[in-house]
Amino acid sequence: MIVALAGGVGGAKLVDGLARVLSAQELTAVVNTGDDFEHLGLRVSPDLDTVMYTLAGRANTETGWGLAGETWRFMEALERLGGETWFRLGDQDLATHMCRTQMLAAGATLSEVAARLCGSLGVTQQIVPMSDGDVHTMIKTSEGELAFQEYFVRRHCAPVVQSVRYAGAADALPSEAFLEALGDARLQAVVLCPSNPWLSIEPMLTLPGVRERLRCIHVPVIAVSPIVGGQAIKGPAAKIMHELGRDVSALEVAKFYGDLLDGFVLDRIDAHLAVAVADLGMEPLVTDTVMTDGERRAHLARDVIRLATRLADGASA
Repeated sequence: MIVALAGGVGGAKLVDGLARVLSAQELTAVVNTGDDFEHLGLRVSPDLDTVMYTLAGRANTETGWGLAGETWRFMEALERLGGETWFRLGDQDLATHMCRTQMLAAGATLSEVAARLCGSLGVTQQIVPMSDGDVHTMIKTSEGELAFQEYFVRRHCAPVVQSVRYAGAADALPSEAFLEALGDARLQAVVLCPSNPWLSIEPMLTLPGVRERLRCIHVPVIAVSPIVGGQAIKGPAAKIMHELGRDVSALEVAKFYGDLLDGFVLDRIDAHLAVAVADLGMEPLVTDTVMTDGERRAHLARDVIRLATRLADGASA
């Protein structure tokens, strides 16, 4: 069984790749909720929905978010009325947020909501939020502190990033399903997907006990770099790294995760960094990490699983 920590489009793609080569019972995706927020009176969970829509085969592959074949009549009407339209919610997508909001108001946990929505869309893999508590990723910028969606969507990542904090993380607990997955006797590896380390993965690692649990877990912990050839495949990871004074490279991502990792996956373009990764005490794997289609997603997933098996075999030898 594989536990994949995921957020954003890159995370959803690798989760999809893993789902293509593993049975539904062999995969648990733990998803970032630091991006969650309330908009137009609705609870929006962008990363949970991106992973869910991707596994359901309904994701909009052109935008990387939302649903394929979406319509926008609600937003058009809202704009005519002078409402807020900076965060676009499609007509079908609205139904997801409405159901989530109603279930939470009735006392359901976010984990219960995720399970219900996934079941309704035919997703059989376990997709769980990192926490049922409230965690909010906050970006300190040259224009003041901004909530994540204000920075990411409303301001198009334009302000210079000075630091990132995760409001509420110290008081939130990892979800029960998250902890159960890490303690599962069938666990083979924990995979940090090629998601933005600061915006998607770190919110999970900041939850009480998670980083410590991963440091002493009995299976390999492997990360896949979201930086390829000094560039982010998608999103502001490279920009944020530069503004935080870090080198924009896959090696810098490996350094950021540090002693959490047993293995690190690099793209072939970055093969020259493999020795430096090994010097950090991690097993490097050089392969094709750019997931342009389902076949490439599955290929990367198989490579990650093979690395996990090799590391596990080496540890037991």
